[in-house]
Amino acid sequence: MITCLDTPPFSHRHHPVPAIARLPFDEPPPYAPLDEDYPARPETAYSLSKFLGEEMARQFCRWDPELKIIGLRFSNVMESADYARFASCEADPQSRRWNLWGYIDARDAAQAVRKALEASLKGADVFIIANADTVMTRPNAELMAEFYPDVAFTREVEPNETLLSIGKAKRLLGYEPRYGWRTASPS
Repeated sequence: MITCLDTPPFSHRHHPVPAIARLPFDEPPPYAPLDEDYPARPETAYSLSKFLGEEMARQFCRWDPELKIIGLRFSNVMESADYARFASCEADPQSRRWNLWGYIDARDAAQAVRKALEASLKGADVFIIANADTVMTRPNAELMAEFYPDVAFTREVEPNETLLSIGKAKRLLGYEPRYGWRTASPS
């Protein structure tokens, strides 16, 4: 976590951007694609600390409406060298269901941090940051039917489109993933 919350909450020179990983699912998600509005259900001390960090940000910004604190909920951050391991996910999709088969290229994660710092937003807000696709070649409909059969889709999704909605980050931050395992050149 990039923590800037220990700076004075009334200092207008600081624009904290906590990087928050809060996406492991021990229980099925409430719906898919998952967005920032899903009800928090921290299941571990780690996820509880992330949830409390977001709540602290909301309270700091309530105290000082000019403050900006943006929380980035990164999916599993990967470097291009990690993409070679994605083939093993096909044989064991259970191993990646914990975050709906999502990931984020480290270069796109850096882009999201830059966009968050440059955004002219005020107050506390959170954004899911993921790549536009999943780590799988199997279609989402098959994966969800096998692992989360009772979870409803809130809209139509492409066969390998991320199940971690990045729509809000695209609209409000201008975030647009540029890197991914499907377009990476082999090393």
